[in-house]
Amino acid sequence: MTTLRFMTAGESHGPCLTAILEGLPAGLKLNEEAINRELARRQQGYGRGGRMKIETDKIRVLSGVRFGETLGGPITLQVVNRDFENWGGRMAAFGEPEGPKVTASRPGHADLTGIKKYNRHDVRDILERSSARETTMRVAVGAVCKEFLRALGVEVVSQVVTLGGVSVDPAKIDRSQLGNAQDSELNCYDPEAEAKMKAKIDEAKKTGDTLGGIFEITVRGLPAGLGSHIQWDRRLDGRLAGALMAIQAIKGVEIGAGFTCGLLPGSQIHDEVFLDNEGNPYRKTNRAGGLEGGMTNGEDVVVRAVMKPIPTLMKPLHSVDIESHQEVLACKERSDTCAVPAASVVGEAMTAFVMAQAICEKFGSDAMVDLKAAIAAYQERIRKDW
Repeated sequence: MTTLRFMTAGESHGPCLTAILEGLPAGLKLNEEAINRELARRQQGYGRGGRMKIETDKIRVLSGVRFGETLGGPITLQVVNRDFENWGGRMAAFGEPEGPKVTASRPGHADLTGIKKYNRHDVRDILERSSARETTMRVAVGAVCKEFLRALGVEVVSQVVTLGGVSVDPAKIDRSQLGNAQDSELNCYDPEAEAKMKAKIDEAKKTGDTLGGIFEITVRGLPAGLGSHIQWDRRLDGRLAGALMAIQAIKGVEIGAGFTCGLLPGSQIHDEVFLDNEGNPYRKTNRAGGLEGGMTNGEDVVVRAVMKPIPTLMKPLHSVDIESHQEVLACKERSDTCAVPAASVVGEAMTAFVMAQAICEKFGSDAMVDLKAAIAAYQERIRKDW
């Protein structure tokens, strides 16, 4: 049985979005504002659309927390959609629908396959749930998990490394500063590259196009030994890759050196192990991205994900109408020109959840005091082994 799990519910223009997170230990102190800060980060970024000006996401905690401390039971999180006031006639749970149906599907979206699979006759029945608006609740869940990890000395940070074909210069990135990009509208740590990225976004917006990119997640402070090589579904690298691939518009994930591993010989890829002055093993490089054999090895976990351009274009692509079965131009919804910075925040959230899940599975999840004691005992045993 999975120790830590969550589920989300709600539609993009429905009354609210909800998540239930189950399995966190009792005794974890939570900060409401910390959750709201993460929600705000998801809404920000150069290239975002008009929806972000309507919604100001704020968390409501409906269960599992009392006076700022977890109780051990399921935590219910909710974010109200303010825009539902304008969509009640089209998104009501009962009654007759108002307004025209959406019948022009969008290439690259869930629209066409979704209406076939679920036997629906209005694309809105698919696009409302498949919308990236759902990631609001993943970020809320991830914010809680980040508080849990932070209490254990673990930090999850991100950066945008490529956007619209423009990439940062790794030599200009001070990795110790990751997580401190408050002044960047693109979560980018190379100011020169960021300026070029913004120009690309401006150009795409003028032409009604959209842009994708690549973001990188780094996790610091994890103990070695999370995950397992014993079974395929216990390998932490696979679970992490799956969690990131499950984010809307993500089309590829790599860990550490990633696809470069297929281009170089083993002598230039594998991280050699040395002994320090106290006889403890260490690595001078981290091309494995902190994961070997499906387990954390004590180095920073580093993972990258690529986001495709958003499928909703203001200059629509050719598609088909699900009602007339004729070729048409795709429908238009309010959309972003680029949401890679927002995706990096969602990536942090999903990474935080996977790491929190792995910690709970290894060390127990009833009470924070017991979990911390178990981690301390485990780390002391490993220290004595060396």
